[in-house]
This record gives sequence, structure tokens and C-alpha cells, in this order.
Amino acid sequence: MRILVTGASGLLGSSFAIKFASRHEIHSVYHKHDPPAGIPVKLDLTEFNMLDEVFSSIRPDAVLHAAALTDVDLCEREKELAMKVNYDVTARLASLAKEHNAFMVYVSTDYVFDGTKGLYTEDDKPNPINHYGYSKLKGEEVTERIAEQSCIARASVIYGSRPSAGKVNSALWLIEKLRRRERVNVLVDQHISPTLSSDLAEMLNEVIQRGLTGIYHLSDATRVSRYEFAQRLCDVFGLDSSLLNSARMKDMNWTARRPMDSSLDVSKAMRTLNAKPLNIGDALSQLKEELGS
Repeated sequence: MRILVTGASGLLGSSFAIKFASRHEIHSVYHKHDPPAGIPVKLDLTEFNMLDEVFSSIRPDAVLHAAALTDVDLCEREKELAMKVNYDVTARLASLAKEHNAFMVYVSTDYVFDGTKGLYTEDDKPNPINHYGYSKLKGEEVTERIAEQSCIARASVIYGSRPSAGKVNSALWLIEKLRRRERVNVLVDQHISPTLSSDLAEMLNEVIQRGLTGIYHLSDATRVSRYEFAQRLCDVFGLDSSLLNSARMKDMNWTARRPMDSSLDVSKAMRTLNAKPLNIGDALSQLKEELGS
């Protein structure tokens, strides 16, 4: 297949391109940081004339839209920018996908939920409590409304084995800090479904290959607090868990509110996909193998 991947220098986009560049014709869209795999396509997605030209030139069979403005506090401070990147760009891509009869996968987030109950299913009603979640929800809605063949793929706290787009993800950050024997504050009262990027890439590839439509929760399969995740990381990597300090959400100096429990129920993915969501033990073991440590 010919697949256009946006955000191809980011954590998920680069994982997908690395895993599947030998199987598909991957066109890796990036803005500032060179993508590690695929055919590089330098493009500012907000320049719609250029985006139109690229789409018409490549004529992809599928689009994996992994690019987003994910800085939650920045989205809260600069709401127009958040909507431009997370909604306007998505709307344009959905229109192009419809025009060119391409399948579109929109990568969304657990932050479309308010976090009052956790283990959200695809049938639960979104209710974002910050502008990041709101802008991503609007991206979901416009994808479903415009793109005739589409899938909304929600994930939670994506982490992986390599820095990407100039940023270190939460798992690598923790490993680096703890290996330097630095103390780390970790939340005990925020629950998530941490998602290994390479596992998510496998699930997304199956979604694209099979043309699965609708909404899928594609996080990994274990609900944990951020503190529990850090403890499990320590166990797998042989790090000193006594360096972890308990922290609480009320003490965080955030601009935007965060959901307390935005964990995702992945029963639908478990039933439907051959590439199953991993449990946390298997995911962290795979991370260790990918890091070679």
C-alpha cells in the first residue's frame, strides 16, 4: 500500500515508518526533524496549498494522521493554534482523503474524556476538560463527518524506545533520571493506559490493512497510575524504586486541568484485532528488548 504518514518524525509516526517501510510505500511527512524511515516529505501541514499538491502527487491509498499539537498546557494558552493544528489540518486531510478515495486513520487521545470513571469504552460519551482534548475531539468529529472511509484510533500516554522530534518520551525520561540516581516525582492519583508505540503501530497497520472503520481504543491493556507504571518500569529495568516520590495532581503547577482517570477499555480491540493490545509486563519487556538493555 501507499501510505501517507503525518508526524513521521514523532514517536508514533516514526515507529510506524520504521516497522513498515519495507512492507509499504511509506511517505513520511515531517516539518522540522528528519524522519528515520520512509520517503521524506518536508511539509508544513497548515500550508493547505502545499498539502493539496503533496496529496495529489502521492495519491495515497491510506493516510495515518499522527501529527498533532500535544502540549496540553500550550493548547490551553494558545487555543487558536490548537484548533488550527488539531482541527483545521484534520478537516483538510479528511476532505483530501474523501476526494482521493483514501482510507484515513485519525490518531486521537484518551483526553477526550473527563476522567471521572476510567476504563472508557468506545460507546462512552466524550467530555473533554481541557482545550487539547476539545481540539482532538473536534478532529474526531470532522474526520467521521467528512472522510467516507475512516477510523478514529484513541491511545493513552504513548511511550517508546527512541527519542523523536527532539523530545524524550515519559518512559525514556524516567529511565534516564533513575539511572543517574535522581529522585523523581510521580503521580499516584492519575490513572492511564500507557501505550508502547511499536505495539500501537502494529495495531494501526492492521486497521489500515483491513480497512476497519469507526472508533477503536488502541492503548495497551493495563490500567495503572503513573506511579505504578514507574514502579513496573523499575522492576523490568532493575532501577531503584526508592527514588520515586509520590506526588498528587492538586500539587502540580499546570495551566490546563487533566483527567484523573482516562484509562481506556480495549475489549473491542482484543475481540477484533490479531495484533492484540499488550499487557504492561509484555510491553515493558518489549521496550527493554528494543532498547537492548
